[in-house]
Amino acid sequence: MKKLISWNVNGLRACVKKGFEEYFKEADADIFCIQESKLQEGQIDLYLEGYKSYWNYAEKKGYSGTAVFTKEEPINVKIGMGIQEHDTEGRVITLEFQEFYLVNVYTPNSKQGLERIDYRMVWEDVFKDYLKSLEENKPVIVCGDLNVAHNEIDLKNPKSNRKNAGFSDEERSKIGQLLDAGFIDTYRYFYPDKEDAYSWWSYRFNARANNAGWRIDYFLVSESLKDKLKDSKIHMEIIGSDHCPVELMIEL
Repeated sequence: MKKLISWNVNGLRACVKKGFEEYFKEADADIFCIQESKLQEGQIDLYLEGYKSYWNYAEKKGYSGTAVFTKEEPINVKIGMGIQEHDTEGRVITLEFQEFYLVNVYTPNSKQGLERIDYRMVWEDVFKDYLKSLEENKPVIVCGDLNVAHNEIDLKNPKSNRKNAGFSDEERSKIGQLLDAGFIDTYRYFYPDKEDAYSWWSYRFNARANNAGWRIDYFLVSESLKDKLKDSKIHMEIIGSDHCPVELMIEL
């Protein structure tokens, strides 16, 4: 059994001051992925005993960035997707293991007024093609902040957010296409009708206290791993970021 955790820490240095290392130790995951590290190499002194660390830094300082901490050493590690125009923001890390690929992703935000929606649409297609190309070799587990709430059940106020970043028709259709291409949203696989289950809350309007949130952090897996799925969790009780950790238990 493997335990995988993914957490958008919204600045790792800030999150470390709010208990990241304590939670990391307590979680004792086999693989722990983070998004929005917001740092460059050498800007943090983080010793996680028993883990190998792999980082992807954005070229722009204090922006984006991803990392994976794993107990088992991977066969291969790929930083980015190998496409220059999409690899400057530190958004993707792929680890190859014996039985699967793990892809940690921080999907670009479409921004206020959907000013980055055109780039987001291109990214979505490129990322889906990248995952499907990996899948030709072995099953894929994808985790991270996908910056989209798929269905109305996945956010508190769907009607008022219909044309906003993260719940636009365009973004929702792209995650729909990804799932139709053979990926399972593991949380909905186990809990298709569970309401008020969110992974991100705005820092404004007392959103977290009122649980006015969005579920935008995911574990997706190739269809071929369906029978190996054991559970999927959202750790809404863990604070330290505007996101909370999400977890996948899988028999591998």
